[in-house]
Amino acid sequence: MAVQLLSGNEACAIGALRAGVKFFAGYPITPSTEIAEYLSRKLPKIGGTFVQMEDEIGSICCMNGATAAGLKAMTATSGPGFSLMQEGIGYSAMTELPCIIVNVMRGGPATGSPTRSSQSDVMQARHGTHGDHPIVTLCPWNVKECFDLTVEAVNVSERLRIPVIVLADEITGHMRETVELPEKPLLWHPTNPRKPRDQYFHYDDSNNYDSNIASFGEGYRIHLTGLVHRKDGFPTNDPEIIKWNMDRLRKKLEDNESWLWDVTFEDLGSETIIVCYGSTARSAMEAKRQYERKTGRRVGILRLRMIWPFPQQRLVSLLKSARRVIVPEMNQGQLNRSIERTVSPDVPVISVLRYDGETLTPEAIIEAL
Repeated sequence: MAVQLLSGNEACAIGALRAGVKFFAGYPITPSTEIAEYLSRKLPKIGGTFVQMEDEIGSICCMNGATAAGLKAMTATSGPGFSLMQEGIGYSAMTELPCIIVNVMRGGPATGSPTRSSQSDVMQARHGTHGDHPIVTLCPWNVKECFDLTVEAVNVSERLRIPVIVLADEITGHMRETVELPEKPLLWHPTNPRKPRDQYFHYDDSNNYDSNIASFGEGYRIHLTGLVHRKDGFPTNDPEIIKWNMDRLRKKLEDNESWLWDVTFEDLGSETIIVCYGSTARSAMEAKRQYERKTGRRVGILRLRMIWPFPQQRLVSLLKSARRVIVPEMNQGQLNRSIERTVSPDVPVISVLRYDGETLTPEAIIEAL
């Protein structure tokens, strides 16, 4: 592995390529454009396809089509484009098409602050598309994790047949660091055999996840629709089948909660614990170092690499010693309510917020400490 100087966006694009992504459809938007630029140069050289669409609605629909044809596919965007993609994300969830959406966050709403950083899409990543639906969201905090979590997103998406969001931000997307990236990261592959064509149902109970799924063009009977459907993919108004369909989507996460969580932590026996994610975790780590050096008192850090599904039961155990929890975010407080539900009502959860487009500093967190 050679040492390289890369931005987070470049590392994300490289992660996609090494995870086997062969199709990208997108529309340029700050601060994610470097992902599209990189893949526009590299994908054609390896037999892949890059398409610049007319907008983000077309981008995610085009990506869904590529996935239905059996390709690993991805798109990248930021706030306004992410909003436009929500119906397509819902279609991906209902049709159980794997897809990767990288959202390099900026300030909003509307056009907002295109060149400034923010973490204001946290709740939209979970609830942006309508209806009950499964979603997985990963949050890198440095350049190496932009690579690692893009690979993880591809693996999780393929394994569960759901959309997975990589939720970076302008800071992680544009910062540059020296990194060593593996040439051949560990990839998920289905191990069970596919049923014969005359016995195959695209939405059978046996292939909800961890399955070898047929794609268009392979001779199998496949019907895709955004409507609630039977196991053969055709629409239905039968209440029992509607419930089965919705339960099926829920079980993708529910049945796999033993491994669908990703956190790192230090000094969790401390009375004060900082719960953080994304680029603000960098400030939190520096605040911890400075505060401990000055006072001699330990501070715990718990960093969420996967924020959705939210690992509530895991955090109940990990935060049981906490007497105070601090949650730094670059928004008006989007994840703090989820954190509050994991600790005793007697434990104060203190938000440290910044939403003016500037980086949340270690000094702001030290002040809260």
